[in-house]
Amino acid sequence: MLTVDRYLWREFAESVLATTVVLLFVSLGVVVADLLAEIAAGKVPVSLMVSQLGLRLLRWLPMVLPLGVFLGLLLSIGRLYRDSEMAVLTAAGRSPREMLRPVAWVGLPAAAIVATSSLWIGPWAQHTARQMVADADRSLLIAGLEAGRFRAMPSSNGIIYVTGLSTDGSKMTNVFIQSDKDGRMSVVTAQRGELFVDAGERYLRLLDGMRVEGVPGRKDYRVLRYQRSEVRLPVEAAPYTRQDAGTATTLALLASPRADARAELHWRIATPLAVLLLALLAVPLARSEPRQPRYGLLLLALTMYVIYMALMLVGRSYLTLGKLHGWMGLWWLHLPLLAFAWWSLRRDGNLKTPPARSP
Repeated sequence: MLTVDRYLWREFAESVLATTVVLLFVSLGVVVADLLAEIAAGKVPVSLMVSQLGLRLLRWLPMVLPLGVFLGLLLSIGRLYRDSEMAVLTAAGRSPREMLRPVAWVGLPAAAIVATSSLWIGPWAQHTARQMVADADRSLLIAGLEAGRFRAMPSSNGIIYVTGLSTDGSKMTNVFIQSDKDGRMSVVTAQRGELFVDAGERYLRLLDGMRVEGVPGRKDYRVLRYQRSEVRLPVEAAPYTRQDAGTATTLALLASPRADARAELHWRIATPLAVLLLALLAVPLARSEPRQPRYGLLLLALTMYVIYMALMLVGRSYLTLGKLHGWMGLWWLHLPLLAFAWWSLRRDGNLKTPPARSP
């Protein structure tokens, strides 16, 4: 590796790494906010917060890294033009065409990381995260029930409250359950409770309690005292299945004829391609004059990135709905962008050196 190439590669790599770290911290805030909202709604257990956060960040990597590579290269190459380093390199016989080599040394490893994350690690992380929540939902303790705190029951207009809870979440004391069904309100209390599973259904066995049922505002309440009562706990209307396109393996998507599977497959292929296309496009977009506004082209590049990702999302939706043929995929978006990047490079003079003048 030449000294100049080593210098350019180091500059590009450091800029891309710093930009990606900043974007990951920004994404971390978004992921934490969404996760806390789901925890507050009782959809995700509190005890799984750290593991869910790590798994969700792995799913965000294919979205963050392409932007990090794009912005990092724009900032580092733009600095070379503003500080007149490119003028010095050109005067020393360094053709602008040779800048593509250190750009490739940064873009190809980044594309490999995104491909690995998009095709294998991302689906595995999403599957693991959903499976952990589904397994945790079998225990009232892990599902969000805490002693001394009211908790809404999933998929039901009900509230449950206990004053004591065992470490495994199967036994509880001083149980209070309030639910509404067809305009009638039911209040159930018990001194003790036990959680058990029968034929795949979750049941709560209540001991030594009372049940009050009636319509609010009327006096025809029904009061029932019991020594033992069993209540079936509600389950989610749409249980998690491994057949979901977002969590299916890439090999399963290749063998599936479903439209949503094809859309997910093309989306996973599109993210590593986006890294290479954006890295190629960053070279002509980063060219600037010494007195040109520093962030003018950066704003233009961000606008192009937003439009590009928005069209990718629209194409994914159209593939899912069957409005686009599966063979088209997202190539109708990648190929024009590749042609535009190639045209920009030729127009900028980075791929073709002007012919020498005859004396």
